[in-house]
Amino acid sequence: MLRSADEEIVELLAGRPILLVGMMGAGKTTVGRRLAARLGLDFVDSDAEIEAAAGMPVPDIFSSRGEDEFRAGETRVIARLLREHKGIIATGGGAFMSTDTRALAKELAISIWIKAEFELLFSRVSRRSNRPLLKTPDPRGTLKALIDARYPTYALADITITSRDVPHDAVVDDILEALDTYLKAGTDHDR
Repeated sequence: MLRSADEEIVELLAGRPILLVGMMGAGKTTVGRRLAARLGLDFVDSDAEIEAAAGMPVPDIFSSRGEDEFRAGETRVIARLLREHKGIIATGGGAFMSTDTRALAKELAISIWIKAEFELLFSRVSRRSNRPLLKTPDPRGTLKALIDARYPTYALADITITSRDVPHDAVVDDILEALDTYLKAGTDHDR
């Protein structure tokens, strides 16, 4: 019986989770849910897990405990997810900036950067008021500075996919194609 390409990808993953990284507004959660559904894997959003652990929403953690404490908790939660979760993990925008998170992801997961251009990101994040890092007098400038600071680190991910203003399923298709190529190249090196 022929296996589907999606089933082959799951087999090649061999239980390794997929860690989605990138800026706020890149589509990690929405695309991640659809990717998980396509592959028949579980989906988890690290921000939701952080909120459950802290008993409060991310913006409240930022305002009451500060960004440093949020980042420390985020690193702990993602480390647990990388060890225990075998599906798709969507992360917050700053998560991959942690050296510990990147090292653990390299060891245990496949990391995928969902890259998006500034204008697309800004149009998406402007629709919501729950972005603590953008609560500044100049949110455009802040987002630009975050992109400049983070993109070189995001580029360390195993795979880079460009998010565009297309249906989310098109981005999922791009991820699956790149994942298939990446995983098959890895098995060729293992032989």
